[in-house]
Amino acid sequence: MIYPRKIYSRMKAYAATRHVLVITGMRRTGKTTLLKRMLSEVRSENKAYFDLENVSDRDFFDRKNYDAILFDLEQRGLDTKKKLYLAIDEIQFLPNITSVIKYLYDHYTIKFFVTGSSSYYLKNLFTQSLAGRKIVFELFPLDFGEFLTFKNIAHKENRIFSHIFSRAEYDRLHPYYEEFIEFGGFPEVMLTKNRDIKKELLRDIISSYINIDIQSLSDFRKGADVYNLVKILASRTATRLDYSKLAKLSGLARPTVESYIDFFEKTYLITRIPVFTRNTDREIVKARKIFFCDNGLMNILAENSSGVKFENALFNQLRQRGDIRYYALKNGSEIDFIFNSKMCIEAKESPIRTDLGVLTRLSRIAKLKEMHLIGRHEVSRFDKYVWGGSIH
Repeated sequence: MIYPRKIYSRMKAYAATRHVLVITGMRRTGKTTLLKRMLSEVRSENKAYFDLENVSDRDFFDRKNYDAILFDLEQRGLDTKKKLYLAIDEIQFLPNITSVIKYLYDHYTIKFFVTGSSSYYLKNLFTQSLAGRKIVFELFPLDFGEFLTFKNIAHKENRIFSHIFSRAEYDRLHPYYEEFIEFGGFPEVMLTKNRDIKKELLRDIISSYINIDIQSLSDFRKGADVYNLVKILASRTATRLDYSKLAKLSGLARPTVESYIDFFEKTYLITRIPVFTRNTDREIVKARKIFFCDNGLMNILAENSSGVKFENALFNQLRQRGDIRYYALKNGSEIDFIFNSKMCIEAKESPIRTDLGVLTRLSRIAKLKEMHLIGRHEVSRFDKYVWGGSIH
C-alpha cells in the first residue's frame, strides 16, 4: 500500500541514517500518524514510543541525570547496548528535551524520530543544540492529490501543468475539488462526511491553536486580541499586508501586530509571499501577500469571496512543489503567482480569452516565457487553461 502522504517517501530515505528525524507542522496535520508509521516499519523490536503530552512520559525524560533514562529504558525490556529506536511525540511539551536527545545521541546508538507542532519552537531550540544532527520535515494539511488518495479516488500524480482543460477529468473530480476548496485538507476534517461536524472540527482546531499553541509557545497573553487579529488576517487573504492599517483595525500597536504575524507564520497558520521583481522602478518590491495554511480554517474565520477561496486553495496546491511569489506593477496590474521564478500563473474562476491576453502581456513585462491560466469552473468555447483540480 502506498502511504497517502507524499512526504513519507522522502522521510524513509533517512530512516536508517544517524540523523534525528524531526516532523513539524501545525497541530492535527497527521504528524503522530506519520511518526507511528515510521516506527512500525523499523525492522527491530528494540524500539519504543513516547507521547510527551502524557505527563508520565514527560516525567520519564524530565531528569537531571540523563543516564537514568537509559536505566529505565532497560527496565522496559529494551537493550541499550544495541541500536535503539525511540519515537517521541509532541516534544514542545518539554523544553529541555533537545538537551536530552543531544546527550543520548552523542553517547549511545539511538535513532530518534520526533514530532513537534511548531517551527517556532523547533528552530529556536534545535538549531543550536542539534546542529548537524537533525533532518527536519514540515507537514502541511493535505494537498489535493493527498486528499484524493485519502478518499480512495483513483488519480495519477501529474506533472504540475501537463495539459489544457479536460472535460472527463473535470466531470469525475469536480465535486471533490469543490469540497477541498470549502473545507481544506486537515485529515480528520476531510474524513468526516457531515458538513456541520466538519465546521465544528475546524473551530476546534483554531481554538486549540489559540488556547494551547499560542499560550505554550509565546508570551502573548491576550487571547481575544490574538483571535481578533487572526480573523482580520483571514478576511485579507491573498492581499498585500498593510501593517499600519491592521494596527488601526485591531486596536493594537504596529510593533505588536508585526510580532503576532511573525509568530503566526512561524507556527504555520499563515504564509507571506514576496514579490518577484526585475525592475524596481516599475514594480512593487516591499509588500508581501498573505495566504492561509488551509482553506477550511480560512473559511471558518472569515467570509471571503469565491475567488479568494480558489486562489488560497491553489496556493496550497502549489506551495509544496516549489517557490511561490507574486508579480505587481505600480499601475496595479498583477500576476497571482510566479512559480520557481520561471512560470507565471493566474487564477481565474471562469477564465476567458481576454484573461489569456492580459497574462501574456504581463508575462512579457516580467520577462518570463512560461505561463498558465488556472480555472475553477468549466467555461464554454474556451479551453486554453488548466483546471485547478488537475493539479494533484
